[in-house]
Amino acid sequence: MSRFFTTGSDSESESSLSGEELVTKPVGGNYGKQPLLLSEDEEDTKRVVRSAKDKRFEELTNLIRTIRNAMKIRDVTKCLEEFELLGKAYGKAKSIVDKEGVPRFYIRILADLEDYLNELWEDKEGKKKMNKNNAKALSTLRQKIRKYNRDFESHITNYKQNPEQSADEDAEKNEEDSEGSSDGDEDGVSAAAFLKKKSEAPSGESRKFLKKMEDEDEDSEDSEEDEEWDTGSTSSDSDSEEEEGKQTVLASRFLKKAPATEEDKKAAEKKREDKAKKKHDRKSKRLDEEEEDNEGGEWERVRGGVPLVKEKPKMFAKGTEITHAVVIKKLNEILQARGKKGTDRASQIELLQLLVQIASENNLGEGVAIKIKFNIIASLYDYNPNLATYMKPEMWQKCLDCINELMDILFANPNIFVGENILEESENLHNVDQPLRVRGCILTLVERMDEEFTKIMQNTDPHSQEYVEHLKDEAQVCAIIERVQHYLEEKGTTEEICRVYLRRILHTYYKFDYKAHQRQLTLPEGSSKSDQDQAENEGEDSALLMERLCKYIYAKDRTDRIRTCAILCHIYHHALHSRWYQARDLMLMSHLQDNIQHADPPVQILYNRTMVQLGICAFRQGLTKDAHNALLDIQSSGRAKELLGQGLLLRSLQERNQEQEKVERRRQVPFHLHINLELLECVYVVSTMLLEIPYMAAHESDARRRMISKQFHHQLRVGERQPLLGPPESMREHVVAASKAMKMGDWKTCHSFIINEKMNGKVWDLFPEADKVRTMLVRKIQEESLRTYLFTYSSVYDSISMETLSDMFELDLPTVHSIISKMIINEELMASLDQPTQTVVMHRTEPTAQQNLALQLAEKLGSLVENNERVFDHKQGTYGGYFRDQKDGYRKNEGYMRRGGYRQQQSQTAY
Repeated sequence: MSRFFTTGSDSESESSLSGEELVTKPVGGNYGKQPLLLSEDEEDTKRVVRSAKDKRFEELTNLIRTIRNAMKIRDVTKCLEEFELLGKAYGKAKSIVDKEGVPRFYIRILADLEDYLNELWEDKEGKKKMNKNNAKALSTLRQKIRKYNRDFESHITNYKQNPEQSADEDAEKNEEDSEGSSDGDEDGVSAAAFLKKKSEAPSGESRKFLKKMEDEDEDSEDSEEDEEWDTGSTSSDSDSEEEEGKQTVLASRFLKKAPATEEDKKAAEKKREDKAKKKHDRKSKRLDEEEEDNEGGEWERVRGGVPLVKEKPKMFAKGTEITHAVVIKKLNEILQARGKKGTDRASQIELLQLLVQIASENNLGEGVAIKIKFNIIASLYDYNPNLATYMKPEMWQKCLDCINELMDILFANPNIFVGENILEESENLHNVDQPLRVRGCILTLVERMDEEFTKIMQNTDPHSQEYVEHLKDEAQVCAIIERVQHYLEEKGTTEEICRVYLRRILHTYYKFDYKAHQRQLTLPEGSSKSDQDQAENEGEDSALLMERLCKYIYAKDRTDRIRTCAILCHIYHHALHSRWYQARDLMLMSHLQDNIQHADPPVQILYNRTMVQLGICAFRQGLTKDAHNALLDIQSSGRAKELLGQGLLLRSLQERNQEQEKVERRRQVPFHLHINLELLECVYVVSTMLLEIPYMAAHESDARRRMISKQFHHQLRVGERQPLLGPPESMREHVVAASKAMKMGDWKTCHSFIINEKMNGKVWDLFPEADKVRTMLVRKIQEESLRTYLFTYSSVYDSISMETLSDMFELDLPTVHSIISKMIINEELMASLDQPTQTVVMHRTEPTAQQNLALQLAEKLGSLVENNERVFDHKQGTYGGYFRDQKDGYRKNEGYMRRGGYRQQQSQTAY
C-alpha cells in the first residue's frame, strides 16, 4: 500500500515501508492520530517550531529596527507611525512580558527615542527647516513618548545608569542570531535533538537577558557540543526511525528515554571535564594576548556598546624640554576642549593642576603659574554648566584655596601686573627684565566666587547643620574680598575699587556690631578723648568702615546701580544700629523712592528690606507714626515674604511658568539675611493699634471717618464675630485683645496682652535692646490709653482732676498736663485747664434746632459735591482733588479736627 493512504487510529498499529518493524504508539487522543506525511520534495524544507515569546519579540525587534532607520534619516512621521504600531505590539505581548519582565531592548528604544526627540526639539534651526508634517509629528510624538515613558520611568532610569549591560546584550543578540541562522542550515540536527535543546538550554532570545559579552564564545561552543551529544544519543535510540526516512510520528520524540548505563555516565563525566579544560585554556590564552597588547603601549579594552571617552591630551613625551612655549601650547590644547560636548571637566581641572606642578618643578616663573591658575579657577566655575546648580563642597574648597594661592603670588611679586585690558599678544610671562604682564581679572573671579557662595547658601536647607558649616566659609570669603580690596587700592582703577568696596559692603551691612555696641555701653561719660581713640583702635567699627567705603563710592562711582546699592546698605546699617535720624535723612536726600520702580529686581528687594528695617528702627525709637508709614506699603500688599525676597507665595506660583519660577528663586535672599516676618507684622500691627484706637474713639460718631489700616480693621471684625472668645494664642489674637482693652481705656489689661512671656519669646526678645523696647511700649500704651479715655468719656464728665488721671494711668503730672494741652491746642478736645485746681473743665452745649438743620444741610451738600466730583473724575479718567485733600488730611496733622470743629461751632453759638 502506498504510504500516502496510510491511516491510523487508537486501535490500529502503524507499519513502516518494509512492514518488518512495529512502533509503539503513544496513549492519548490527538497523538494517536498520524498526520498527513509530506512528499520527499517537501521534506527538504525544514519546519521550525517557535514559541509565542520568540514570535512576539521578533515583531517588536522588527518595529524597533524600522524606527531606528527612520531616526537616522530624520523621518519623524515614520517614527510616529511605527511607535503607534510598537505600542500595539507591546500590548499583544503583555502576557509574555508579565512573566519574563520588560525586555531591555524595549527600554533602550524608549530612552533613545525620547533623547532623540529632545535633541530635535532643542535644535531651533533644524525645526525651522522641517516640513510641516515632520514638525507636527515631532510635537505629537514628543507628547506621546513623555506620557508613555512614565510607566517605564524606573526601568529607563536604571538603563541610563548602566547602559553597558544593554549594549552587551545587543551585541550578544546579534551573534546569536548569526549562529541560529547557521544552525538552521545544517541538516544533521533531528527533531528530537532540537526539542531537547529547547528544553534543556535557554533559547537564543531568553539567553540574551542572562549572559554577558565575555562568555559569548564559550557558551556558543558549549551549545554546539551539547547539540552534537544530544544528536548522537537520539540517533542511537532511534536508528530504525532514521532508516525509515524520519516518517514516524513526531509525538514519539517526547517518549521517556531509557535509563543511562554506567558507561554512558562515565563518558558524560569525561566530556564535561574536557569542556571545563578547554574553557580554562581559552581564558588563559586571552589573558596572555591582553598582556602582550599592553606591552606594546597604552591600550584599553573597550566593552561593546559603551560610548567612547575622548582621549585625554597627553602632557609631554619623554625627553621633551619643558619651556614656556611648550607649556603655553599645552595649556591652549587643554583649553580648546573647554565647553565642548563630551569633555570631562574634572579631568580637565586635574590636567591644569598637573601643568602647574610641572611649571613649578621646571622653574618657569610666577607669570606662567598665574596664567594657569586663572584658567583653573575659571574651569572650576564652569564645572556646573547649569546656572541653577551650585558648587560641590570639594570644588568650592578647591576654588577658595586656588584664589588664596593666587593672591599670595600677587602680593609676593609686586612687579606682576594682571588686568583684563592686557592683550594675549602683549603678555610677558618670562622676561624678568621687564614687568610681568598677565591677562586676567582677579576682581571678576572674586565676584563670581561671591555669587557661588550665595548660590550654595540658597540651595542648602537652612535648618540643617550643613547650612551652619557652609556659613562658616563666609569668614574665608570676607578675608579674600578684603585681600583683593587691599591689592586693588594699590594697583586697581577707580571703577574696580568701587566694585570691590560694594562687595565688602554687601557682607557688612546686615551684621549687628555687638563689639561696638558693648564699647558704647561700657564707655563712661567722663572718659577722655584719648580713651575713646584707644577703644576705636582696638578694631574698626562697622559704622566707620561703612562710612569710609560708602563715601568713596558716593564721590567716585559713575554707575547709578553701585551708588544706589551703597546708599541702601548704608541706610540699612544705620537703622539696624538705631541711628534713626541719620538713616531717615539719608533716605530723604537720596530721593530713591521716586525712581526705585525702574531699578532691577535685586535692587528693589534691597530697597524693600531697607524700608522695613527703617520702620523697625522708628518703632524702637517710639515713633509709631513713622514706623507705620515705612511699613505700610510692604504689609498692606499681603506679599511681604515675596517682596523681601524670602520665599515665593503659593498663589503666585500658579501665575508663573517654570522658567520664571527658576529666575525668582535665584533672586531669593539667603536665610541668614532674612528679616523675621512675625516680628515685622507685630511691629506694624502694634503701631497701627496705637494710631487707630484713639482715632476711632475721636471719630466714633463720624459716618465718613476713614481707616488708617484696612488689615487692622479686618482683624478687629474677625475678633468681634467669634461667638466664644478664649485666651489669645497667636500674635494677632494678642493684639486684637489689647486693642479692645485700650478702647475701654484699660491700659493695664492692654499691657498684659502686649507684653507677656509668650509675646516676649516670639517678638520682643528678638530686639538687641529688648528691655528698652518694652519700657517704651509701656509708656506709649499709657499715653494712648489716656487719650482714648478722654475721647470716649469726655461727654460724661463736667470736669476731671489731672491727679486722678495721673494715678489711673500711672503717669507723672507734667506728662498728663502735656498730653491734655496738645489735645486742646489741636482742637481734638473741647476743654480748658484750670491751673489753680489742676482740673480739666469740659465744654459741652447742646446744638439748637437751627444748628441741627445747618449741619444736616452741610452733610447733604458735602455728599452732593462728592458725587459731582466722582462723575467728573470718571469722565476725565483721574481721581479728584476732593479725595486727595481728604487723603492727605491725616498726614498734615488734621486727622482729629472734625470733632474739634464741631465743638467749636457749639462754643461759638453758646456765647
